[in-house]
Amino acid sequence: MARQGLDRLDGRMLRLLRERPRAGLLEIARQLGVARGTLQARLDRLAGSGVVTGYGPDVDVAALGHVVEAFTTFEVDQPAREAIVACLRDVPQILEAHIVTGPGDIWCRIAGTSNQHVQHVIDHVLEVPGVRRSTTVIALSAVIPYRVQPLVDELAGLPKKPDAQRR
Repeated sequence: MARQGLDRLDGRMLRLLRERPRAGLLEIARQLGVARGTLQARLDRLAGSGVVTGYGPDVDVAALGHVVEAFTTFEVDQPAREAIVACLRDVPQILEAHIVTGPGDIWCRIAGTSNQHVQHVIDHVLEVPGVRRSTTVIALSAVIPYRVQPLVDELAGLPKKPDAQRR
């Protein structure tokens, strides 16, 4: 269950953890002027409520050779949606998938090594029973990469930071 609000200390803590992900909790606590136990309790509470969802490193798929990013919408037979989603989970190049409203049914972000590789992934999905058609756009550049910190800052009442320092 998601927590409804963040206070300024939560926001400052999340900002520092995002800016300095390899810093220890003791160092972050010192920078915030709170006890390490206070920081740990807040972090545990945010994780327990589903606000904090991970601690792993961010990975750039382009640096791994998957330099093409595509956004594909698949139109599907609704009764087959659950089975289709199960098949999508087995495709490593599908970075995320969402059920959406509008002309498509399932929206996917796909990483490929080339346009042909992305086409191969899409063709593979189109072979899944219940998938009718797809519509794809290729991303040329990311002008605003995935980020959450500006929203966290707003919810916590923190001052805005320049975009170059946000993630």
